[in-house]
Amino acid sequence: SLALADPLEPCGLSDFKGFCEVDLGLGKETIRSHAWRLGKFLEFNDKPLGDVTREDLRAFLRWVKENYTRGSYSNFLKTLKVFFRDYLGREDLVKTFKFPGWVPPKPIKLPIEEELRRFYEALTDLRMKVLFLFYATSGLRRCEVLGLHKEDVDLGLRQIVPNNHETNTTKNTWVTFYNEEAERVLSEYLQTRKDKFPKLIRMKRKTFKKLWKEAKEKTGLKITPKVLRAWFCDEMGRLGVAERYIDAFCGRVPKSILAKHYTDYSPEKLKAIYDKANIQVLH
Repeated sequence: SLALADPLEPCGLSDFKGFCEVDLGLGKETIRSHAWRLGKFLEFNDKPLGDVTREDLRAFLRWVKENYTRGSYSNFLKTLKVFFRDYLGREDLVKTFKFPGWVPPKPIKLPIEEELRRFYEALTDLRMKVLFLFYATSGLRRCEVLGLHKEDVDLGLRQIVPNNHETNTTKNTWVTFYNEEAERVLSEYLQTRKDKFPKLIRMKRKTFKKLWKEAKEKTGLKITPKVLRAWFCDEMGRLGVAERYIDAFCGRVPKSILAKHYTDYSPEKLKAIYDKANIQVLH
């Protein structure tokens, strides 16, 4: 935790978390990530925060560059800017640091049908099977699926209208769907639920990461929720779905476009397009 004696930080790390939550409106996972990265800086730096200099931050960022990826470097810098500039009001310490220039992402190797089946079968927890099929057939991001509440899903239409139940600053979402394979496994899982917990899938993120990692190690396949999202886009394109509608399922259509051309992106039309594609994962 932060040094309580430091005049710049009288309330400890919890106060910084509260600042991120209330003042900045960030979600829980983003706050956890900022806190973890800030902890790395505090381990590296042994000075009171009031004595930290720009050169101290440079030394830390050099260490980050040597030990982490380019993307992680950007995330560490983002945390430092939020902490020193926004929280402590010390913009002078971080204003000269620039984010790395954009680099085209490496192509993702998409799994073939047999690999999808093998990975799915390696998931022994029924909740994980639901999550796998949701990632592969909805186009949603990892946190969006994990954050779904029961009220976000229309079981009759197999329709998902993602709501951010933690913050209003996340990436865009619109409306998407899941296929009949996911419907069957979801129905089986919901029959085991006797509680009134609001989450669609009752699972901690740590448990999810542990079980997913076990399946990766068991199969030797590098399949992630991000890979399944990419597979969904590629497969829907192969099935003849226009790119603009794939973008809509994945939440990549700007709100201004949705408002201006609502008829083109109405839930009814998207449902018809989704059903016609008839995406299948396990066959």
